[in-house]
Amino acid sequence: MALKCASVFTFIALWGFALSITRYSVPEEMEAGSFVANLAADLSLDIRSLEERNAKLDVVHSKNYLDINKDTGELIIREKIDRESICVTKTTSCFLKMDVILSNPVRIFNIELEIMDINDNAPVFRRKAMHLDVSEATPPGERFSLTNAVDADVGANSVKTYYLSESKYFSIDIQTGSDGSKYVDLVLNVNLDREEHAVHNLILTAVDGGVPPRSGTASIIINVLDINDNAPLFSQSVFAVNVSENSAVGSVVMTLNATDLDEGTNAQLMYSYTLYTSEKTQELFSLDPHSGEIKVKGVIDYEDSQNFEMYIQAQDRGTNPLSGHCKVMVFVTDLNDNYPEVTIKSLKRSLAEDVSVRTLIAVVSVSDRDSGENGEVKLTLDRQETLPFLLSKSSEGYYELLVSKPLDRELISKYDITLIVTDRGLPPLSENETITLEILDVNDNAPMFSQSFYTIHVVENNPPGALLTSLSALDPDLNENQYLVYFIMEKEIVNTSMSMLFSINPENGDLYALKTFDYEREREFLFHIEARDSGVPPLSSNVTVHIVIQDQNDNTPSIVSPWRVHGSVVEEVIPRSTEKGHLVAKVVAIDADSEQNARVTYQLLQISDSTLFSLDQYNGEIRTTRMFSHRDPRQQRLVVVAKDNGEPALSATVTIKISTVEHSMTFLETTELPLEYEVFTNLNLYLVIGLGAVSFLLLITILVIIVLKCQKPKPKAIKIPPANRNSMISQRSSTIADSTLISSDAYWYSLFLAETRKGKVVMRQPIIPKGAGYFVSSIPRSIGPSETTDSRASTLEFSK
Repeated sequence: MALKCASVFTFIALWGFALSITRYSVPEEMEAGSFVANLAADLSLDIRSLEERNAKLDVVHSKNYLDINKDTGELIIREKIDRESICVTKTTSCFLKMDVILSNPVRIFNIELEIMDINDNAPVFRRKAMHLDVSEATPPGERFSLTNAVDADVGANSVKTYYLSESKYFSIDIQTGSDGSKYVDLVLNVNLDREEHAVHNLILTAVDGGVPPRSGTASIIINVLDINDNAPLFSQSVFAVNVSENSAVGSVVMTLNATDLDEGTNAQLMYSYTLYTSEKTQELFSLDPHSGEIKVKGVIDYEDSQNFEMYIQAQDRGTNPLSGHCKVMVFVTDLNDNYPEVTIKSLKRSLAEDVSVRTLIAVVSVSDRDSGENGEVKLTLDRQETLPFLLSKSSEGYYELLVSKPLDRELISKYDITLIVTDRGLPPLSENETITLEILDVNDNAPMFSQSFYTIHVVENNPPGALLTSLSALDPDLNENQYLVYFIMEKEIVNTSMSMLFSINPENGDLYALKTFDYEREREFLFHIEARDSGVPPLSSNVTVHIVIQDQNDNTPSIVSPWRVHGSVVEEVIPRSTEKGHLVAKVVAIDADSEQNARVTYQLLQISDSTLFSLDQYNGEIRTTRMFSHRDPRQQRLVVVAKDNGEPALSATVTIKISTVEHSMTFLETTELPLEYEVFTNLNLYLVIGLGAVSFLLLITILVIIVLKCQKPKPKAIKIPPANRNSMISQRSSTIADSTLISSDAYWYSLFLAETRKGKVVMRQPIIPKGAGYFVSSIPRSIGPSETTDSRASTLEFSK
């Protein structure tokens, strides 16, 4: 029993503590951290006790927007407060209820925070555009309800008033509801006229009472509905129009166009004759009821009646139709109904194109049966400015047709000359007569080629009789003046006539090759072809033809170094102690073709040991890639292929047998004549003196030949670029002399090769074909590792 009494006492004490309510008020939208009240002071609490007694804030039925600063005892804003989201219903007062709870002992303080409204919302119309249809017959004072604006704020911050944009036709009347809401009606002030103003665009503005005030707008679009209050109107009450007699049936006299300011069926018009229009007039003229078009329906005769009167009304299709009236006066104009005549008295049907100016073509007479101005006639040429003819009046009513400019059949071969005779009637009548004049051809045009210079490329080894091209000329003349004959203008090249090399079809200009051309012998030809017509006298023209022979890969590379008898094996001897990189041999091949077809590369086709030797694909040098070992055979066999860059590629091979010896010794070929020398012997001296003498005599001979050739005229020759080839000198001391063999006629018939070895000099002389002309230019160089060989460039020339 004592325990129950103690519990009741504790509850009564807590209830007494909670009965006290502390009220605060703050405006909405305050920033987080803003000060609300000094809670410790207002509740008479010690600041230290807030922490000790675990003070906390309990918000009733809402989000916790506040917090207690236990260090200062202040009540602060924890998060921005939006009054409109807390108090959804529009009420004047909006409270946020919460409890401050302390422990040890428990104590509860009731807090009410009033959220004061600020003007943070502008008035908004539920409809941004309001459409109204108002008849123009609506009387002034008529009212039209409009959609009101709403404002989420309350009190003075809610909608206070409305404003309407300036208008003399409309105003607004603001009404206040029982809840204080503002409503607005649109009031018509004066009568509307759709024809004056069909659409009215107004702006309705709602303004709240906040400071500063906020506003919202909506547009009001008023369409004025039409009534039939306008009668049709013609542009004038009386119309006058002229109509020629004999006007064709269906001809338009005029089109009436009445206007009605109304719209829809109130503006749709019907045209009709009134009772004042005579039946005869209605028989001669028709009136379209929809378009108002007046057309000729019968035959109008000036001698029968000179004018007509029409009374026409235009009526709309309104419920109570309205109409307008006009009068149309039709005046008939007398017609010039006799056509003038033109007669050809004398005529030439054809003329040569070389006739002189003022040559007579025809005599023409003109007449007209009408009188007065309707009988006065004038004769002209149609398109006079484009014709080389003119009319000359010879006497009254007679004209002569003459040539006024030089004629050219190639430009115009036939003329259709139209003579036009016209009277002076109103409207004027005219008649025409066409004369056809043919222009006869004379041989006044030389044949013309399409271009003055032809370059023709011919691949060598062409078959005899091959068609090279077709050279055609054009002659604008006719018949025999147009028939052309082609022939080659004679010209000799190196005692050879062009007609022996080429042939042309005299009828169509097809050019043929009569022989097979060899690029290595002939490079180009230059000659002329003439085209001549069959006129009297004949005319001709010529064209230059440049035949360019193109190279073909038709020559196989020829291996000139190392020299060997055809089909035999080349033998080379080197010591086994040879170092890495030693030059064993150099393969040199030449190709009689040119450019890419003459570019030679080298490859190893067969090799005994691929690790022992290497071949440079561009200069043909064979070098050791390592030193010989005791396991390596004493003899090595290499097969080198020399291949050109033509398409398809051609090639030649050489087999090189390499023998190794243990000590330095010299091997001689069977055809070599050894000359042992250890020091500079008398034989060497004799050889040097002999070579010098031969070189000197050769130089003198070349100079004499050059002087003799410069003194006499030479036929134009085609320059053939020299082809370079490398020759090889193989020696034990690695001294190599590069040689270049140049052939004047692109065929290689000879070979000059010198090889030197330590202790021996070997000279080989090739067989020189009779009549072959060539020279060898040799520029030696030293590529040995330890010694240099110097010599002069020498030239050996053979002539036919």
